[in-house]
Amino acid sequence: MSQVKIYNRDGNVSGEIAAPDFLLAPWNASLVHQVFKAIAANKRVNVAHTKNRGEVSGGGIKPWKQKGTGRARHGSSRSPIWRHGGVTFGPRNTTDYSQKVNKKMLKNSLDSVLAMKFSSGNLKVVGGLESEGAKTKNIARIINNLTQNKTALLVVPNNDKNISRGAANINKVKVLKAKDLNAFEALNHLYVLIDQQALAEIK
Repeated sequence: MSQVKIYNRDGNVSGEIAAPDFLLAPWNASLVHQVFKAIAANKRVNVAHTKNRGEVSGGGIKPWKQKGTGRARHGSSRSPIWRHGGVTFGPRNTTDYSQKVNKKMLKNSLDSVLAMKFSSGNLKVVGGLESEGAKTKNIARIINNLTQNKTALLVVPNNDKNISRGAANINKVKVLKAKDLNAFEALNHLYVLIDQQALAEIK
């Protein structure tokens, strides 16, 4: 049976526990890709917006009479074919890019990513973080010992307050509670650091 090493504040191994089943899951590239794209789409903030001919100011009067001028007929100077006119088929901030992902897909994709991180040595379980309280300096030193100043996702227990507060402003580190952990965030960081208590909650 595989063992998970427990790291202390100095970055050294202080013990081992049996690896939970989800850390032994097979790699499923197609599922992880599908879930990653779906979560990214659900996080998308839709700000691009163009005005159509009905929203552009002006153009209320017919530019010239319908007949007798020798020019093409026009009903509004805010037509999309006019300068300063509306935009046809432009981006709208009402577009919904969200995608539905069921719970089983979320779970299996997370298992797959965590197992991949574990097998590559980029998933580490940390003990004793709670004893550091909310002191940013101490928590930053522990994380740096484990990651060599690389990007890291720190997973803390669901009822945690101190660790989250202490690690909130550390550069290249994002803090998530165990219940909010997902494949997207795990893949966006080189290292995944899991508090020992949070590991039990993930199971």
